[in-house]
Amino acid sequence: MIKKQIEIANEISEQEMVYHLYFTQALIFLIALVLGIYLFTPATFFAIWQWDVREILLYGGGCAALVLFVDFLLIRYAPEQWYDDGGINEKLFRSRSVPHIFIMTAIIAFCEEWLFRGVIQTHVGLLFASVIFGLLHIRYWRRWLLLVAVVSLSFWIGFIYEWTGNLWVTIFAHFLIDFILALHIRYRTKEVNNDA
Repeated sequence: MIKKQIEIANEISEQEMVYHLYFTQALIFLIALVLGIYLFTPATFFAIWQWDVREILLYGGGCAALVLFVDFLLIRYAPEQWYDDGGINEKLFRSRSVPHIFIMTAIIAFCEEWLFRGVIQTHVGLLFASVIFGLLHIRYWRRWLLLVAVVSLSFWIGFIYEWTGNLWVTIFAHFLIDFILALHIRYRTKEVNNDA
């Protein structure tokens, strides 16, 4: 199943890949919305959305900085085949403009955190939310390092959510991680193409 997904990803165009990303995020948003309507009261819903800029920047930014430090160490020292996702992330980000990458990663962070932290973790718990998050990142299953990284990341962000109770903190952390790594992919790909 994983190999089939990679083959399909290699056959579709960059534009189709972006379309599928937006479609998937719309589906995640819709699931979060429907579940949220049934699981939250207005008071419990608004309690998880605390616009505390200091907390968002300090804890969300700190969480992201730690994750990015580890990610860049892995990129620098681990063999490339250990963290290669079959070229999917490269195909998604190599030709996008910086504003488009900003929008894409903001949408991904908002939708995924709302579903996995805001809805699932709030109502079922950290363990279940993190396992489901890992299972849905199917393209990482064939690379043990990527799978460990995505599940560990999910637990780490989930822990930050448990600690702060503030969904904006985890959205900001998720956004920073994705945005900076996407920019790294974009500029690294351009450097490789310019050197060729």
